[in-house]
Amino acid sequence: MNPVSRRTLLASGLAASASATPVLAAPTVAPPKPWGATPSPRQLAWHAREQYAFVHFSINTFTGREWGYGDESPALFNPTDFSPAQIVAAAKAGGMRGIILTAKHHDGFCLWPTRLTEHCIRNSPYKGGHGDVVGEMAAATRAAGLAFGLYLSPWDRHHPDYGRPAYLDYFRAQITELCTKYGELFEFWFDGANGGDGYYGGARETRKIDAPRYYRWPELIALVHKYQPMACTFDPLGADIRWVGNEDGIAGDPCWPTMPNHLYVQAEGQSGVRGAPLWWPAETDVSIRPGWFYHADEDDKVKSPERLLQIFDTSIGRGTNLNLNLPPDRRGRLADIDVATLKAFGDAQRATFADDLARGAVATASAERGPAFAGARAIDGRRDTYWSTQDGVTTPNLTIALPPGRAFDVVRLREHLPLGARVTRFAIDAQHDGESWTTLAEHEAIGPQRIITLPRLVTARRVRLRIIEAPACPAISEFALFKRVAPAAVRVVSTRDPSVLARSGWHIAAASAAGAEAAIDGDPLTSWTVMAPSVASPATITIDFGAAHVLAGFTLTPERKPATGVAPPRGYRAETSRDGRKWEPAGSGEFPNIAYALQTQRIAFDRPRAARLLRLTFAATAVPAAKLAVAEIGVFLPTAAA
Repeated sequence: MNPVSRRTLLASGLAASASATPVLAAPTVAPPKPWGATPSPRQLAWHAREQYAFVHFSINTFTGREWGYGDESPALFNPTDFSPAQIVAAAKAGGMRGIILTAKHHDGFCLWPTRLTEHCIRNSPYKGGHGDVVGEMAAATRAAGLAFGLYLSPWDRHHPDYGRPAYLDYFRAQITELCTKYGELFEFWFDGANGGDGYYGGARETRKIDAPRYYRWPELIALVHKYQPMACTFDPLGADIRWVGNEDGIAGDPCWPTMPNHLYVQAEGQSGVRGAPLWWPAETDVSIRPGWFYHADEDDKVKSPERLLQIFDTSIGRGTNLNLNLPPDRRGRLADIDVATLKAFGDAQRATFADDLARGAVATASAERGPAFAGARAIDGRRDTYWSTQDGVTTPNLTIALPPGRAFDVVRLREHLPLGARVTRFAIDAQHDGESWTTLAEHEAIGPQRIITLPRLVTARRVRLRIIEAPACPAISEFALFKRVAPAAVRVVSTRDPSVLARSGWHIAAASAAGAEAAIDGDPLTSWTVMAPSVASPATITIDFGAAHVLAGFTLTPERKPATGVAPPRGYRAETSRDGRKWEPAGSGEFPNIAYALQTQRIAFDRPRAARLLRLTFAATAVPAAKLAVAEIGVFLPTAAA
């Protein structure tokens, strides 16, 4: 018989005791069920990126235009010092987490060496025709640890078959090439500008299309997802993300991530629709400069770090992703002022959000679903945990007790997105020792995130999130407090483009309505406003430059924030004169996308021309409106359109 040791006795006794008296596990509390529309896995990954850079770089960089006509020679594309690493490093310093490159804009020129068309980088001087801007940008982006995406314009003003079935075969082949040759993509961008005048293989005509019927968007979106299952598509119905409705960097307040299941409506896109059936979140796209492509005369108009932080609050802070455009110059690099501005913008973000003042505090909830959903989950710094309550408790509150002397002026909230956008309205309250609660802010919508910047620092012992209205119990993954750090100052540069004709000596020679001086005063905040014109009664303005100059074209800046019932001109007729008696036609056409982009239009004449006077005629507003407004008119000399 084997001896029995003390250890054996103890072990057998413990085992018998455990067998006789089983330990009961704590009951598992089920998480809340999702409410309403919820994001797909690729949409969840996209939400987490928050901000990334748009890079508009193509033929337009070398022509001075915003929209190319399609007849530009590939020989024009010749960056002298292209540095994708410099562009990516500046974007990363600005807090960007990805890059989206314009592989093909409306002019049809392709930045990759495709064999589908001769209108591409193979026939440019860049690297002797052996360059590949798409490939080089993709490599630099991934080397920096950022995600890569592509923009491909559906509209092609160069292709002879645009508007016909044959073009769709070409376009699908382009999508396939880009989705299979350049690694994983996080976003694939289809521009909403479709149809109009163009070169079209030499036809030089206007072609209009019914975009949803012509492109058959569901098929194109499915083609992208066939090769790039994690790439979010922008922007038609059926895509993963939508346009926010403007190019000013301002999302609606609130901006719901849900939309109705019908064709995009701009007014709905701005703010979304609460409780609608599609998870179709908004992307806020805006340029760091007035234009989308680089123009040297805009070096003094780069948005300041302070302005970029305001845009951060009105885009990311309202639950949308920010797509900030950074246009390289003709060297193929970002200008120094853009680089400095991005660094100041990024440094301010990093300093502001480095220290969550709610971490380490004590969280107390008026109700909790269970230990796994306790109030402390909202301040643990994790995105995969959240505070929630019982199903029937939809208006609870969560209070954070802070140490003495802790001051904040930024509040950040997030919902656990896999469960949907659950909170309709909420408030943030603060309480000092022995004082009553004070409401600091009240808003609709939390969603992906809600950042509230308070007008002044608040020092409080307790801060409370109060859910005012919700159709389901909350699922709050973050309740954070920060102290905003101001950006470093960046010296404003003066424009260095010698081709922009200085305004000294200019005056209005004639105009169809009073106040035309506002169009040449150099101040984009003032404008010449007239009653809406017509073909029978057009609006005209004649500018005398004081002396004859050789002109290459003109610029027109619309009113950036037009009042209700005011719109920019749809198109123009330009004439020039040396003496005010004999006039020569200098061109006519439409201002591309002027009603929605509200950008400076750069119109090149068919040839340089000597003139002292410029007469512009406008016969219609870009959209129906009672009045027409023009903020600024300028002219440029031949080297600006070379």
